[in-house]
Amino acid sequence: MVRIFSRKFGCLPAAALTVALLPTAAHGSQAHDPGPTVSESGGTLTVDVPRAHGSPGYSVSLPTDRQIALTTRKSGHTVLSTGPDALRFRAGGTWQHATTLTGWRWQDGTLTLTTGTTLPGTRVEARLTPTTDRYQLDWQVTGVEAEQLGLSYDLGSAGHWYGHGETSTPSGGPYTDQPWPLDAGQVEQADFGPASYQMVDPFWYTESSTGLYVDTGDPMDVSLNAGGDGLGRFTVASGQPYRATVFVESTPRDVYRDYIGIVGKPRQSDATYEQYEKPLWNSWAQFYTAVDQQKLLDYATALHDAGVDGHTIQLDDKWESNYGNLTFDPKAYPDPKSLSERIHALGDDFGLWVTLWINLDSTNYQYAADHDYLLRDAADPSKPCTVSWWNGTAGIVDLANPEAKAWYQANLKKLMDTYDVDGLKFDTRFFDDHCAPREGHTRTDYQRLGSELADSYDLQGAGIRVHWGATAHQAGFVIRQIDKGTGWNSLKASVSQNLALSTIGYPFVETDMIGGSSGQPAPAKEVLVRWAQSASYMPLMYASTSPLGTTDVTTGQRVDYDKETVDLYRAAIARHERLAPYLWDQVRSTLKTGDPIVRPLFFDFPEDRASYTIDDEWMLGPAVLAAPNLTSSAARDVRLPAGTWYDVNRGRTVKGPVTLKAYATPLAVTPAFVNLHAEGAAKALTALRGR
Repeated sequence: MVRIFSRKFGCLPAAALTVALLPTAAHGSQAHDPGPTVSESGGTLTVDVPRAHGSPGYSVSLPTDRQIALTTRKSGHTVLSTGPDALRFRAGGTWQHATTLTGWRWQDGTLTLTTGTTLPGTRVEARLTPTTDRYQLDWQVTGVEAEQLGLSYDLGSAGHWYGHGETSTPSGGPYTDQPWPLDAGQVEQADFGPASYQMVDPFWYTESSTGLYVDTGDPMDVSLNAGGDGLGRFTVASGQPYRATVFVESTPRDVYRDYIGIVGKPRQSDATYEQYEKPLWNSWAQFYTAVDQQKLLDYATALHDAGVDGHTIQLDDKWESNYGNLTFDPKAYPDPKSLSERIHALGDDFGLWVTLWINLDSTNYQYAADHDYLLRDAADPSKPCTVSWWNGTAGIVDLANPEAKAWYQANLKKLMDTYDVDGLKFDTRFFDDHCAPREGHTRTDYQRLGSELADSYDLQGAGIRVHWGATAHQAGFVIRQIDKGTGWNSLKASVSQNLALSTIGYPFVETDMIGGSSGQPAPAKEVLVRWAQSASYMPLMYASTSPLGTTDVTTGQRVDYDKETVDLYRAAIARHERLAPYLWDQVRSTLKTGDPIVRPLFFDFPEDRASYTIDDEWMLGPAVLAAPNLTSSAARDVRLPAGTWYDVNRGRTVKGPVTLKAYATPLAVTPAFVNLHAEGAAKALTALRGR
């Protein structure tokens, strides 16, 4: 323990004051470590944390004579600093913020700070607790009941920013836009939280190897460079104490590993080897809701006969008699048992799309409401919560009620047993912020409950969209992206979105359905082919639009693709199948380390500064660099970091670092390179040479 020092500014001595923290065992500290020190000099209060055990050391400073701001430095350089109104809060519908420091004390390894605010009669109390590779920043407002608390950062102080997950942007994100890095675009996300349909986590990391984790179960309002302001604002919709962890590391990958140390790595992969090896075919983008028994069977048969099928045919939305009934529409599916049998005869598994959302006009709705099986309304808990979605108005099965869960699963069992259904694609969400958690539960509990439900079924490589918290990270689900458009911008967004999802702790990623699935005009031949080529270098391939032809949902007209489309799509599938042994090695490695399979180049090559803005290349494990063409151009530049690389398409060796200018990419060419000195290089070469 150390002695307490507490001063009221205005009576500070001119001499500098330094306080040393006796070393503790936190984060591996040893008895000989000097530990953090605190000093005050020249109007600045500074916490210094020395280099130790692979951590680079850092300092955090703040002014004592003007508005509070926090500046983090490493090796003498600023690596993160707060922006204007660093600690801000909303009270009485008006935004206020912390002002000048009024007191501080250093005790038991925590620096406690007090400040005035712009709201008379209130103050901010903050606690900064440093350890070797991070510091905890907790703060709250006293004297008023705050409605929201927020941190503000100057984005440019840390270089580029990453993380977050699927982004809402004015340019169409997350459907047609996903900025990478985040500050290259404008992120405006007012519904950022555990109940969001978008895959998000309150974790961000930076080019300067700092990171931010906000520990909350409440919704947030997050903006990064909104309106081009250069600021990151991370606001929690609660007046409860704000809990943030700021990481300070040597590389971005180290920051990622620190975060995984908090939320945990996957304990399993919910997908099998075959599901990594072969595509999953889902009916959605091919038919949308205009699907029936004969159409699905014709679709499956044609894919099989053309040699472009996979492991499963999954029937998506619009098979039920009504949403939530969990019974087939007899008009569209006169003999669903026969449908299942014929799909199995093709060598495919059969799967169904399901949801816990029960429409008000469904037969099951009144039964569920009468038995208290539905989530209750947040504003009026005496009645069921109703939510609007793309298929109407619904209630949501309350998984925190064991009887409701048992009833729902009994309906699923009857359905699956009757029609020999092999697996399920769970869609929508397990909770909505219009609803109230059951007594004794929180929003994040519903992510856990949904994960536990889904984990008892074969998800067939379609995975599930759960996020936010240890349960989601440790469950090991395949993560499918939110629906994408069908143009080049969506293809590019699908790549940068996988980079974002992978590096917030979800390693088993796949793009949205190859070719897109959000109801836009059918993808052009080139987009469909390039998407398949890109997906062949991802952990899993998730397919829908048939290369044999589809229907343009916007016109109702048939769209036929040519033989080259089929041949190139087939080649992409074959390449992915050959990569399966290498991919499976990456899955097993991830289960040990938690490292992402798909990752930005700078995770493996942090000294390669050019790679920090590359959004159309990625490392697939340690040995494979994928650089497919994601545009209509006939060529693209390819960045190769330091090392010896084998050019798969040209059969040559290239020394890096180098940028290959205008690398020719005719439609049959998908640029890819193998790092010859990386683990797994031999297996990757065997796969990509095609022998």
